[in-house]
Amino acid sequence: MSLRQMEYFLTVVEEASFTRAAERLHVTQPALSHQIKALERAVGGPLLERLPRGARLTAMGRAFLPHAERSVRSAAQARRAARAAAGAQGGELHIATVHAIAVGILPDVFARWRTAHPGVALVLHEYATTEALEDRIERGTADLAVGPPPDRWSGPVVPIGAEDIVLVVPFDDPLAGRASVRLQELADRFWVRCAMEPLVDGVPFLDRACARAGFRPRTAVRTEHTSTAVRMAAAGVGVTTAPAHVVRGAVGEDCAVLAVNPPWARPLAVFSRVEQAGAAAAFTELLAASWPSGPRTGR
Repeated sequence: MSLRQMEYFLTVVEEASFTRAAERLHVTQPALSHQIKALERAVGGPLLERLPRGARLTAMGRAFLPHAERSVRSAAQARRAARAAAGAQGGELHIATVHAIAVGILPDVFARWRTAHPGVALVLHEYATTEALEDRIERGTADLAVGPPPDRWSGPVVPIGAEDIVLVVPFDDPLAGRASVRLQELADRFWVRCAMEPLVDGVPFLDRACARAGFRPRTAVRTEHTSTAVRMAAAGVGVTTAPAHVVRGAVGEDCAVLAVNPPWARPLAVFSRVEQAGAAAAFTELLAASWPSGPRTGR
């Protein structure tokens, strides 16, 4: 089987139609069908069910799909890495991360990268959860992932620093003049919860922390993004937690920030499927040097 055959197969799957796939690939439909049949012979069975008005995956096709995706993306990743390593004009480096990191620290890092490496473009992939981030980097969607170190990862993991997790309240909150607060003092408060809140052993981070402090947090509203949760907290909807580097970028100076006593921090790393080299290694070095807290943890 060839890489081109797998690319053709993925296009048919995405379009759910041989006709539309052929148009998108700029090939004739008979030529496309010939390549798919050759792929099915190599695999040993039908991958696609031909329907009067389209096509759908067979059981074999569903099993084959993630491996084909990984192969095609790995090939594209190899081409990008080679061009990026050479500093070639038009070379690309694909970075995957969660939204909070994308809006917090990466804008400044990307600006520095453009100055130092103008020939290598950066492409950002944002995900709502760390689970989705790990899944997509495993599938080869990006060259590097920036996020909490995965629990189980066979590839390289490079520590870059740690996020300080803070509490956000409006300026007129009774606690606004304090530098820090013990979690027990917030037992009667309402909270703004975010879908991006990390899980610890399958339990949301805030639920776990509050349980240790002897209470269960009361939820006022749930949001999809960290920046939205910060804005809600600044408006007085409820207390929220957020990485310190996100808060100013989300609402400027319109809120009060409190440290938790004892402090909360979350380690962060760059991880990838293969050893970092060329532009990938240069980006990791730049990110580590730019991180507000500097490297704190290792793995």
